[in-house]
Amino acid sequence: MSEIKKNKRVIISGGGTGGHIFPAIAIGKALQAADKDIELLFVGANGKMEMEKVPLAGFNIIGLNIAGFQRKLTLQNLSFPFKLLGSLWKAYSVVKNFKPAVAVGVGGYASGPTLKVASWLGVKTVLQEQNSLPGVTNQLLGKKASVICVAFDGMEKYFDASKLRFTGNPIRESIVDIKITKAEAASLFQFDANKKIVFVTGGSLGAKAINEGIAAHLKEIVEKDIQVIWQTGKVYLPMYKKYEEAFPDHVRILDFLPNIDAAYAAADVVVSRAGGTISELAILAKPSILLPSPNVAEDHQTHNVMALVNTQAGILVKDIDANRLLGPTIIELITNETQQRVLSENILKLARPSAAMDIAKEIIQLMQS
Repeated sequence: MSEIKKNKRVIISGGGTGGHIFPAIAIGKALQAADKDIELLFVGANGKMEMEKVPLAGFNIIGLNIAGFQRKLTLQNLSFPFKLLGSLWKAYSVVKNFKPAVAVGVGGYASGPTLKVASWLGVKTVLQEQNSLPGVTNQLLGKKASVICVAFDGMEKYFDASKLRFTGNPIRESIVDIKITKAEAASLFQFDANKKIVFVTGGSLGAKAINEGIAAHLKEIVEKDIQVIWQTGKVYLPMYKKYEEAFPDHVRILDFLPNIDAAYAAADVVVSRAGGTISELAILAKPSILLPSPNVAEDHQTHNVMALVNTQAGILVKDIDANRLLGPTIIELITNETQQRVLSENILKLARPSAAMDIAKEIIQLMQS
């Protein structure tokens, strides 16, 4: 009995942002749906949002004291080697004690140490690579991984083609199967469903450039009778809440959206970063304006957006151009239904609604082999 139990243990590691956390949770739920006897343990980074979100989803999580290496010279980098060594040691203890059959990395600070230790200990590993340009850590981890689940074509440039599985990126259940209508969603925000609605989000933490770009042209947007659902992020909320008071009939400002499915359902156009959100936009076939974050490793979000731009599936606005171009681009797109339809049809071609279950099947197959 203990042998069977051991062989049904899986570690899922990573996090840092919603773009990593929600796919991790989706994979965990898919594994449990496929086999209720599978035991799961999540490994995250202390102080990051996975330490709150994963337990809320009903899973156990252990935190490592790991942080990213800053590309610019900072005092924080001096402590990086010590945190890395400490995280490797703790990850060794976690993997050794839990004895997983498979360890899954979804990206984020904790993913590297956990999967590295797992491969040292002979545990089969699975990478879930969300981007069209993988980071250095995942490229290194990919050399020892058994399976690499990807969401973009052309990944054989970075990984052994025999290990690749084109699964797409897992997304939240509530988004895969949105049950709320546009009219119902609009009413939740006290908006008129017959008028145009744009949903603006900088992700779970907010985005400075997006917020500044919206603020710079909000008056012009409202004058076009466009309604705005604006997720600023917690840090930025105090700076921008005044705009809701200035335009009470057209603007709703929130720091975080627990019912993001409603915001998506209400929106005619979405403005966002270009990480895991792209997979959600594809499922929903949403016309989108994307501002890739310049603060991520290897500038992978720009590569993600260009994969869409090259197939007329998304519109790119750079951070440095947000103040000048974001407002006019929103107005131009939301008043051009033909362009919206082209973007919608093309991004839908990237949709993989069964991504979480497809990845779960790969993990279970490894467990059984």
